[in-house]
Amino acid sequence: MPAVRMMGLRRIMAVLVASYFGLSAAAFGQTGPGGSSFLAPPTLPPIMPNGTPLPNLPPGTQQDLLQRLLDGGATRGPPPGMPRSAPIIAPAFATQPLPAPTTPEDPLSSAEAFFAARLDPPPLRQFGYETFRSGGTGAAQGFGALPEDYVLGPDDELIVAFRGRARQTLTLRVGRDGTLLLPDLAPIPAAGRSLKDLRAQLEGIATRDLGGSEVFVSIGQVRQMNIFIAGEVLHPGFQPLNALSTVLDALSAAGGVRKTGSLRAIRIEGPRGRRVLDLYTVIADAPGDADLSLREGDRIIVPPVGGTVAVAGDVARPAIYELPARQAAAPLAELLALAGGTIRQGGNRLLVQQSDSAGRRSFAELAPNSTVRRGDAVLVQPGADVVANTVRLMGHVAIPVTRAASGGRQAQTLRGLISDRRLLRNDPYVRLGVVWRADRRTGQRNFVGFDLGRVLEGQANLALQEGDEVIVFARSDIVFLTSPAVQRALRGEAAEAAPNGVAAVDCPAMTALALASRASSQRYAYVKGAGFPELGSAACPQVYLDYPDLPTFLLDQSIVLTGEARVPGVFPITDNTGLDQVIAAAGGLSDAADLRVVEFAREPTDAGGAIPLARTRLDLSSRNFAAVRLSPRDTIRIPRSFGDRDTGPVILVGEFLRPGSYDIRRGERLSEIIGRAGGMTPQAYPYGAVFTRASVRERQQEGFSRTARELETSLIQVASGQAVAGSRGTRADLGSAISAGRELANSLREARAAGRMVVEANPVLLAARPELDVLLEPGDIIAIPKRPNEVTVVGSILNPGSLQFRSGWRASDYVRASGGTQRFADPSRAFIVLPNGQSTAAGLSAWQQGGPPIPPGSLVVVPQDPSPYETWGFVRDLTQVLGQISVSAAALAVIAREAGQ
Repeated sequence: MPAVRMMGLRRIMAVLVASYFGLSAAAFGQTGPGGSSFLAPPTLPPIMPNGTPLPNLPPGTQQDLLQRLLDGGATRGPPPGMPRSAPIIAPAFATQPLPAPTTPEDPLSSAEAFFAARLDPPPLRQFGYETFRSGGTGAAQGFGALPEDYVLGPDDELIVAFRGRARQTLTLRVGRDGTLLLPDLAPIPAAGRSLKDLRAQLEGIATRDLGGSEVFVSIGQVRQMNIFIAGEVLHPGFQPLNALSTVLDALSAAGGVRKTGSLRAIRIEGPRGRRVLDLYTVIADAPGDADLSLREGDRIIVPPVGGTVAVAGDVARPAIYELPARQAAAPLAELLALAGGTIRQGGNRLLVQQSDSAGRRSFAELAPNSTVRRGDAVLVQPGADVVANTVRLMGHVAIPVTRAASGGRQAQTLRGLISDRRLLRNDPYVRLGVVWRADRRTGQRNFVGFDLGRVLEGQANLALQEGDEVIVFARSDIVFLTSPAVQRALRGEAAEAAPNGVAAVDCPAMTALALASRASSQRYAYVKGAGFPELGSAACPQVYLDYPDLPTFLLDQSIVLTGEARVPGVFPITDNTGLDQVIAAAGGLSDAADLRVVEFAREPTDAGGAIPLARTRLDLSSRNFAAVRLSPRDTIRIPRSFGDRDTGPVILVGEFLRPGSYDIRRGERLSEIIGRAGGMTPQAYPYGAVFTRASVRERQQEGFSRTARELETSLIQVASGQAVAGSRGTRADLGSAISAGRELANSLREARAAGRMVVEANPVLLAARPELDVLLEPGDIIAIPKRPNEVTVVGSILNPGSLQFRSGWRASDYVRASGGTQRFADPSRAFIVLPNGQSTAAGLSAWQQGGPPIPPGSLVVVPQDPSPYETWGFVRDLTQVLGQISVSAAALAVIAREAGQ
């Protein structure tokens, strides 16, 4: 009988659901009057009533959803207030939660604007009101396990399952009269009872009336209730909630509490009486218990916000906090606890900004046990925000290190700070480190030097003080002390004044060094006298940028090591440092060092004010360098052992058996170098040897420049009329003379001197006459040409050029063979440049009979007649100047020709 009634109930509910969704009977398996009723598996419609398509689901899932619809529809209708046309979305479809609405930043409330005018930005916000921004539904779901103390009421749906001798599952609803009706059983009172009590009673009935059966009771759907919410909420009024909803659910359903509303004095009135709820006990872990439960008929009233206090600064949660209900003040410790406590454990300074009786702002210091009043702004600041009890390791380190200056009774030391060699980068300068230390009374900083190498070896130590900075140098930092920037600063020059095209170095430390050097010109005389070259430029090391006074201190602590050290330079040391340690810092000595005469200079201080320079020579051939103890400002010069090897090569080109570059010894002669080259080839022409020397080249080039300057001076005199004396007429062309003089001056400046010397290069003659054997110098060039077979004629000749050498021919013969002289030629000044570089008169005058015979390779020069310009003195030495230019040009031509072969 119960089963028949249940089937009839299901048939009625199926029709109701079909009519609700607008479905036909065929959707539920009805085949007509003669067919089976509700036997075929029902299916879901393809679309919802509002046109929303439904996803394709497996048949099993569809059966489950339909069963849920039937179960729900058999016991309850749509929620109050929902229109019949509103779609019902099954829980299985809601796989993704709806996103919470996003709103822009709220404008400042009155309390927030009040404190924003008293505290630095950003403005503080009132605490706790963001709790209701999550966009919750406002009602707890009615599915899942419920607590045993859940109190039943009308419209609660129960699922009662009997197992054993009686097997059936009933979905029942608590009636309006509070009773629960079971088939074949008397009504059971349910309203007002806990789920645990009802389950115990049903188990007793099953044991007594249905022997061998067990009963299982669960909640299918919880009842709905309407809660009235008033006061400072966004949407006051009745809110539909289920019986499991809490006060937080109700406030969320009402849109949350306005910032003008209180979170600490919410009143709840209802059948159980009146109580005041402090939400800080829930959202801020404030002391106290909060009863968030709701019953049918409860009313929630949110009053205006009470007194507020701002807590800012170094706290975990800066915000504006509400004072407890009906209180105008609260302990400071309680407010700090609401703010999450102070960030630092101790050393806090508590500053409060208050308003006096006249409304003026006033500041006061607070003790931890003080009380704050409404409208106060508490600012938590450090008592003294400084670093204390630290020492640092800086400079040429892998990473800057900070350590405690003291731990307990034990103070930090250098060896403790640099306990691991790996803290330092590779290639540190070990002869001096620096501690930058502040005076404990005045705070003024000074440098204290120490021997880093001895500290690393465990032979020295130094106790550190609070605030010390230990600086380690790289070798490149020390090499910079000999750079051009330092040399200029020692002369007192500005960094921008970089001579010789060397770029200036942007280093403020050089300004301090220049000021110190100008204040005392003799302070760094031992460094200035070392003669370090100003070559290149180097960037200012970072350590000198960080500590601009360091170069001044380091140079005061330095010694100068020059001579045969592998890396000579300036080396900062501590007093009583051994010479062996400085030599090691310089990379050792070269193999040619003469240790018998090491020069040692010291400036011992004299109490009388005089600083005599004591210079001695030391014999360190025993290599007992450690016996020499050094002090800052000492100078050590290690000379080189004497050797007869000269300081440069001699170049042989042309007709040598083995031409090339040869190093020479001091005093080596031309014949010796010819012998080392294997002698000359049979085609060699020793008489035409070209021997050039750098020192002669410089003198010749200077002679060209001097002659050009004198020539220009003469031109100025001629132009001003001061040089006109004994003029033979007015037909002289003064403008042409000045133009010719200027061209000649320009030619002299552009002429390239060869530096040729007239030497005897014939080995036979050198052996017979040793006095002609010239001493060689580094840089000499010796070119031996092949025997020529021509004579060249240039100048005022009709057909200048080279002619074949004819034995016995004189200069007049070669000039005649070249077509003779031009109309304005001056044969009386003609000259011959012989192959060995000498010049002689050509003998073209009538009384000279054509001059001597000319050897092959000679150059005959016939100048122009200068008679139109003889009245001006600047043409008197024209022949001599042209002769020098011709000799240089001929020598350079021979060297270029022979070197190119």
